[in-house]
Amino acid sequence: MSTSHSHRPTLKQNNKNFKSKHSSKGSLKAAAKGKIVSSSISTKGGKQLASATKKARLNANAQKRELKRRNVSEDVKFFSTSSGGGSVPRIITVIPLISNLLPRRFLLDLLPSLGLPPSELAEVISTVRSTGTYLIRAPRFKTTLQINVLPPLSVYAALDAALVSDYVVLLMSSTREVQLEGEAVLRCLQAQCGGVEIVPVVQAPEDEPITPQTRTGIHKSLLSFSRYFFPSAEKVHSADTPSESALLARALCEATPKTSRDEGRAYLVAEGSEGVKWVPGPDGVEGGEELGSLEVTGTIRGGCLSADRLGHIPGQGDFQILRGPPSSLALAAKPHQKAALMSIDESTPSLSSPGENADDLTATNVPDPLANEQTWPTEEEMEGAGPSRLGGEDGVRTKRVPKGTSAYQAAWIIGEDGGAGDDDDEDDDEDGEDMDEDDGLDGIDENAARFLGDGEETEEIELDSRRSEVHRDLDPEQEEREYAVYLKARARAAEEDQAFPDEIDTPRHIPARTRFQRFRGLKSFRTSPWDPYENLPEDYARIFQFESWGGTRKRVEREGREVGIKAGTRVTVVLKNVPKRVLENHNPALPFILHGLLQHEHKQSVIHFVVQRNTEYEEPVKAKDPLILCVGARRYTVRPVYSQHIRGGGRGVNNVHKSEKYLRPGQATVATCFGPITFGKAGVVLLKDEGEDQVPSLVAMGTPLPPDPTRIAAKRLILTGHPFKIHKKTATIRYMFFDRDDVDFFKPIELHTKLGKTGHITEALGTHGYFKAHFDGPIQGMDTVCMNLYKRQFPKWSEEFTPPAITEIVDRTGRPDEEEAGEGDGMDVEE
Repeated sequence: MSTSHSHRPTLKQNNKNFKSKHSSKGSLKAAAKGKIVSSSISTKGGKQLASATKKARLNANAQKRELKRRNVSEDVKFFSTSSGGGSVPRIITVIPLISNLLPRRFLLDLLPSLGLPPSELAEVISTVRSTGTYLIRAPRFKTTLQINVLPPLSVYAALDAALVSDYVVLLMSSTREVQLEGEAVLRCLQAQCGGVEIVPVVQAPEDEPITPQTRTGIHKSLLSFSRYFFPSAEKVHSADTPSESALLARALCEATPKTSRDEGRAYLVAEGSEGVKWVPGPDGVEGGEELGSLEVTGTIRGGCLSADRLGHIPGQGDFQILRGPPSSLALAAKPHQKAALMSIDESTPSLSSPGENADDLTATNVPDPLANEQTWPTEEEMEGAGPSRLGGEDGVRTKRVPKGTSAYQAAWIIGEDGGAGDDDDEDDDEDGEDMDEDDGLDGIDENAARFLGDGEETEEIELDSRRSEVHRDLDPEQEEREYAVYLKARARAAEEDQAFPDEIDTPRHIPARTRFQRFRGLKSFRTSPWDPYENLPEDYARIFQFESWGGTRKRVEREGREVGIKAGTRVTVVLKNVPKRVLENHNPALPFILHGLLQHEHKQSVIHFVVQRNTEYEEPVKAKDPLILCVGARRYTVRPVYSQHIRGGGRGVNNVHKSEKYLRPGQATVATCFGPITFGKAGVVLLKDEGEDQVPSLVAMGTPLPPDPTRIAAKRLILTGHPFKIHKKTATIRYMFFDRDDVDFFKPIELHTKLGKTGHITEALGTHGYFKAHFDGPIQGMDTVCMNLYKRQFPKWSEEFTPPAITEIVDRTGRPDEEEAGEGDGMDVEE
């Protein structure tokens, strides 16, 4: 039997590696194997030396360790000493997330762990309430704590206090979950103060203490909940037992907070209610308000505070700084606070008087109303003008109408004086839908012809413009049904805009050249020139504009870090021309905060923000809807317009950006409004006011962009037509216009189809708006012909927002019983 024979292969082919001095990115990444190699390392033959790579890596790591060690050393030194003597207080804010928690019991459990003498501890305990600001000495840790206990579920107070705090204590319950109201507070804190040091704390009811069997599960659940909003949270603390209270006190007094570094913008937190004093001024009453000087004593934090800059009090406005005398706060303090407050003598640092370059309170320019006037009416023309359209001061005017006409019908008759419909609404088409549907304009001419027919008897009737109709409230059931229909219509409009963006139907009762007279066509949206200074509204004459934003920003931020009294210095700041209502309206349960503004931050301009919509907010957000803008420590009521954001924050060739009708989720959008100029890093929060006694909803969050009045937000409208007859590249289009003159008016604008063809109008056909168009390729009968029109969008002027007085907000868990709360545990908050 024969078997097959095979030789062992002896020839093996080994291909040489490809020799090249230029390796690809993929090969370099594979060779590095995840190691970060500096590009400045010398190479030999196209390969990096292993010794040089290791040396550079060790050097970089050593520099990182040295920088971290230096920062930690500076932070420890900052809280241990200051130029004013003593230690800088650690600012701790306690925010209850449930209305039935007991912050007073939390403080009483924490105080014994600070090492206070028994006599001083008893006196401090007698002054502690459920809310308020307390300056407490911690001898065991050789530091001072300024604890701010806020009312539960107060969003604006939490944002103000957290912005200047070293630690934010989130007080939660071991038996009740945080409801929607508490989650809204957490979302707002996450949006504005993302880098703040968060300390979650759990509190158990006295009748249901945490047992060793349930402790692990409760802490694990609350830690997971806290990390959903603040991933940097390390562990959940408690103060119910002495051992847990000691651990919490050590974490608050010995650890170094991450927010203590120099940030460029100074701020000052008054040392309790005794740290704020209002003194009547020599001017007395001005403008119906009693003016005086306000003295605020505290330690400068953040950056350097200069007397040439302005001071901002949240919710009250901006004020100029005036040098004041040393405060006698330490002499008037209570015995248990004398050790905590640093002694003040005649050498206490105080701000110098403002210099020649000090900022004033000029926020806007004063435009000249006659700057663009070419003629001035003579006295004869002014005398012959007659009464106004409203009939003079009494608002009553006469009108000749057909006999038997009612006053309501007479108000709609178009007469020689213009009658109804003469009001020039500047934003008549700002929403893109105001005149898209039949709004009853077809009936005006018919009514006029019917009422003003020839040969009819007429009479004079008085029209009172001040007359109002009798209002009758609807039944609650009918009110709810109509409100549900309104919400459904808003949601349907948002869905239609997302499915067919910017597409509208040309109105038949109004000529298109009249309806869209403020729109223009562009050859290229990205490159076609557009003059940013043409047809500007009057508000643009009131704002300021920078010639070089980059250079100004660097200089202003450098001065904020270097010019003035340094951080850590305890001073008394005196503000001049402060109304007495500023101190009267301040809630004593909240900390009094003074922020130092940088140069030019009081002036108004066109500001922009890159915002991301909150995915948990489900209501449609339309352009120019009123929102509350929180940027840093300032808040304004704004009506922003939205536009697309170019990746990388570029301006493009012509600085034209497509506006958005709605703030859509899942994409970065630029919000534009009028507001104060802001330098540096500041969190931006857009809130929606939900009404009285309701927690505001977080709509969007983001970061500021450089102010730029020349940035154009162009609104786009798409007019659509249908191919009627097609012959290769030429087609007859209908239903885009309904008048021959409209076709001739829009003839120069380029056309395009949804399937990618471009073309132009060649000639008008007939009198009903048909026209012939030629395209760059054959079109199909199912295709849609489109024409893009653009108009610039302008925001509305913003107003300063004053937070409402704090009232009792009840969440779904309800209020605690009197037996559980105990004496003195109620809310001592002035409404």
